[in-house]
Amino acid sequence: MIIAQQKRHENIAEYLLYMWQVEDMIRACHLDIATIEQNIISRYDLNEEQRVEVRDWWESLVMMMKAEGVKEKGHLQINKNVLIRLTDLHLQLLHDTKRPEYGAEFYRTLPYIVELRAKSPQDQQAGELETCFNALYGVLMLKLQGREIGKDTQVAIAQISHFIGLLAAYFKKDEEGQLLEE
Repeated sequence: MIIAQQKRHENIAEYLLYMWQVEDMIRACHLDIATIEQNIISRYDLNEEQRVEVRDWWESLVMMMKAEGVKEKGHLQINKNVLIRLTDLHLQLLHDTKRPEYGAEFYRTLPYIVELRAKSPQDQQAGELETCFNALYGVLMLKLQGREIGKDTQVAIAQISHFIGLLAAYFKKDEEGQLLEE
């Protein structure tokens, strides 16, 4: 919860990837709050009040995952909503004549998105941004497993990261009410 709040404020892309990881951690704990408490929450250095607040946060996510039917795969609606907001901003920026660099960066990234969609059945139905986030999350998981990332994948991920970073920066400006002022 503490990390999520910090990431949400600082970088929406990191927040979304973190929340996807949280979903997977909950699944790894079999959606059991006692297991989450033992394996995750106990590792935080928290006072009793903070511990209760953090436990409540994890437990609410467990309940949402059960209620939304994403116990085995998929994403919580709160995370889908972040992707929807990012997509709305993405489309707005693509049509903004004051920000041609954004469109140029997207079109430099698009060949990688197309290639990823061709390789992954799950990305066939995904939008461009979801495909980017799926790729970033996939590489994150490979790195956590200590697996090697191929050179072509590294090049693609570097471009996707740069593009998503640009979008995240615009999102932060938009959240702070500064995007329209530019």
